[in-house]
Amino acid sequence: MTTIADVAARAGVSKSTVSRVFSRPDVVRPETRDRVLETARELSFVPSRVARSLAIGRTGSIGLFVPDIANPYFAPVIKAVQREARRRDLIVFTADSDEFDEDEFGLAETMAQQADGLILFSPRMPDSAILELARRLPLVVINREIPGVPAVVIPSDDGMNQAVEHLVALGHRRLAYISGPRDTFSNRARRAAVRAAARRFDVELSELGPFEPFFHSGMRAGDLFIASHATAAIAYNDLMALGVIQRLSERGLKVGTDLSVVGFDDIWLAPMTQPPLTTVHAPAPEAATSALRWLLELTDDPSKAQRRTIRMACELIVRGSTGPAPR
Repeated sequence: MTTIADVAARAGVSKSTVSRVFSRPDVVRPETRDRVLETARELSFVPSRVARSLAIGRTGSIGLFVPDIANPYFAPVIKAVQREARRRDLIVFTADSDEFDEDEFGLAETMAQQADGLILFSPRMPDSAILELARRLPLVVINREIPGVPAVVIPSDDGMNQAVEHLVALGHRRLAYISGPRDTFSNRARRAAVRAAARRFDVELSELGPFEPFFHSGMRAGDLFIASHATAAIAYNDLMALGVIQRLSERGLKVGTDLSVVGFDDIWLAPMTQPPLTTVHAPAPEAATSALRWLLELTDDPSKAQRRTIRMACELIVRGSTGPAPR
């Protein structure tokens, strides 16, 4: 196996110069750097990731924390972060809490010991816990706003306003919001946005729940939706909306004709259901990619990265699960 000493001898430089070429190429003269790289290619030399990490004082890895890896919403997020990380020769460690709030901080703390920075997607842990992590290493949160912590947020206001406006245009005057987890930032924001839109369009709104953000929770919410006498429902997320559709179908109701259902997220399953799900598209992969790029800025120079909030736009995607209000 070719070693750094072999490359140094062939290129006529010291081992420390070879090390700098691979760890801090900007400090090596261009002609020397090119000669070392050409020699390394000729000898098929691949620098040790561990050795390089020791040299530059970094692990070369990023931690990505999501609430539930099994949720289809997060699969494109993970792929987007991994794709961008590979371009930068970084490793991504991914973990989830399986929607258990109590496990979040401990898992994130463990991940922080092995990574150069963290991306926390929709964390439920207290603000104080996130601030504690942010004091230890560079950190960006998605879908959570905490003063002093860099964040990428997908605001619910415009998307929910579009959803309510769409239902009102179809003649619906009695709506239901199927609430997600009680104390999450995302649910509070979406619930507030639906309330504001209902007031703006002067329609009646019932609130059902809270529920955990799963398909089976939507099944349970379906019966409450029927009992509420609302003609259309907006669910906290697509998984719950799909559960509602399943339950309505089991009760002999035709979704899109008898009752209408709107989701939130636009997971990859949404257009494949029967009927296809009308939903608010939330650009999660783009948000995650922006978070990673910002995290790397923080990692390179914390003093230059502003602790601001980046906002991404939502858009209503109309499909077959919504239709005119029944007479």
